[in-house]
Amino acid sequence: MSPLLHIAAEEAQNPLVPPIPELVIGLLAFVIVFGILAKKLLPNINKVLEERRESIEGGIEKAEAAQTEAQSVLEQYKAQLAEARHEAARLRQEAQEQGAVLIAEMRAEGQRQREEIIAAGHAQIEADRKAAASVLRQDVGKLATDLAGKLVGESLEDHARQSRVIDRFLDDLDQKAEAAR
Repeated sequence: MSPLLHIAAEEAQNPLVPPIPELVIGLLAFVIVFGILAKKLLPNINKVLEERRESIEGGIEKAEAAQTEAQSVLEQYKAQLAEARHEAARLRQEAQEQGAVLIAEMRAEGQRQREEIIAAGHAQIEADRKAAASVLRQDVGKLATDLAGKLVGESLEDHARQSRVIDRFLDDLDQKAEAAR
């Protein structure tokens, strides 16, 4: 056969369909490569995928545990905060009560001091009145004896007599003042 005939005979075959021997060799090579990959590579891939799935599930479990722990800590903080607010309200109430008691005590002390000052003032006024009455009594007695001495014409310088006259005169004045009341 001439080379032209061989080319013409090949042209008669469909170019899209490969020759049978090449197809068998290709299929056999595919099965061998697929077998090797299935024996060696597929277990490693499955192992890596399983490890990845376990780590993801472990991460999810850890996240859920962390979320549960965070929720319990949040609840504890809320309880502590509520307790602290309750304690603060109780302390504020006690402080108000103590303040009211302190104010009442200070008012009572102020009232007591006021009463003491008033009593001391009355005592001082009474002492001053008595001192003034005593001085006035002496001055009135002196003036009365001088006036009586001028009216009687004799000296009333005798001290004992002067005292008796003064006392009698002032007693008469006191009796008249009491009768007028």
